[in-house]
Amino acid sequence: MALSNVLKSLTGVNLFNSHARLCVSSLVSSSAQTRGYAKKAAAKGKGKGMMKDVLKGPEVCKDPLKLTSHAVGVNIYKQGEDPPLKSKEEYPAWLFELDLGPPKKLHELDPESYEYWKRLRKEHIWRCNKLRKGKKI
Repeated sequence: MALSNVLKSLTGVNLFNSHARLCVSSLVSSSAQTRGYAKKAAAKGKGKGMMKDVLKGPEVCKDPLKLTSHAVGVNIYKQGEDPPLKSKEEYPAWLFELDLGPPKKLHELDPESYEYWKRLRKEHIWRCNKLRKGKKI
């Protein structure tokens, strides 16, 4: 609004009329363009006032009857229920012979076995990774 008033006051002067309009128009155009780069893209749903979504884990079953009769947590599908437990005779024998303890150390394994060489390779890779990071062994 102030620029239009300045322009009107300068129109009375015929000598500087064209020069004044040129200067005022350049002022108007330079003030309208404030920056020459693109605006930042606003993230949808994420702002200062928005609550962040908290990931929730699976529900923990505390029912003792269901824990003793069903394999809780085995169902990988969204729909359906956990499968019921069967009697011990219906499962294969090798299932009860599995070693569920901590992995055996290298000196506990037989050097002629496949597990020994697999463990040796794994420990060598771990050692090289520690040396590469600069850690002391």
